[in-house]
Amino acid sequence: MGAVARRDLTYRTALTLGRAALRALDARVEVVGVDNIPTTGPVIIASTHVSYGDMLPIALAARGRGRLPRFMSRYDVWHARGIARPMTAMGHIPVDRAAPAAAYLQARRLLRAGETVATFPEAGISYSYTVRPLMRGTAALARETGAVVVPTALWGVQRIYSVGRPEGGVLGGKEPPPDLTRGRRIDLHFGQPLTVGPGEDLTEWTTKLGVRLTDMLEGLQTLEHHRPSPGEHAPWYPQHLGGHAPCRSEAEAWDNTPRHAVPATWGPPWLGWPRDGGASDGATDGLSPGGA
Repeated sequence: MGAVARRDLTYRTALTLGRAALRALDARVEVVGVDNIPTTGPVIIASTHVSYGDMLPIALAARGRGRLPRFMSRYDVWHARGIARPMTAMGHIPVDRAAPAAAYLQARRLLRAGETVATFPEAGISYSYTVRPLMRGTAALARETGAVVVPTALWGVQRIYSVGRPEGGVLGGKEPPPDLTRGRRIDLHFGQPLTVGPGEDLTEWTTKLGVRLTDMLEGLQTLEHHRPSPGEHAPWYPQHLGGHAPCRSEAEAWDNTPRHAVPATWGPPWLGWPRDGGASDGATDGLSPGGA
């Protein structure tokens, strides 16, 4: 068996186990727009990031289109016990924020070979559960390789395992453990594919992506079955929609947004944005796509 075949076999095995875990939790995953993922050619799935489990529903849905996305994820994920070997075996891409060029080149090579790469342009999970400042790496890869970009949003999986509010409102507080409550509903939306023209400005295009992702995410967050019950304390739901997650201004201190991110001019208002320093159009300075 060749290296590629072994890689894909490992990936499919992991997805089978992941699907079994969702069934054990009686989690219901509803997918809209999966046909927007092309079955051939280079594809970038650019997703919002709301939980540590976002990779699984995205990969399961993409597999139905014959695609096994290689996720770009923070390199420190590889330091977690029992994670490094399977992540590498499945062909996922570790990203070092301080030196992202190697990850960029690996993703570019995969796209030029007609594969699917998945990115989290926010470079992390926002404590506010809104779309935070985005990195330019997705746009740069699409512009250089001709890959289409499928904007993607998901919601509901944050009820199972996500960041929560740091204890006492202090950075470094203990995050909540996984919530294994049965019967959760997860919604996943793949939007219409986008392209980045040869002469397009990366910052302007990334800003448009932020608007699109915000619209898609809020479309899922405001579905009736995701709204908190009257009087319910909902730290898993954005504050501007009636939940109790930190507001965007408060979350800024915890989000650890990379310096070169495109300022978030989309979504609900918050203090302190836009900031200076976001005008660079470099291909790799805004690559870091976040962690799972």
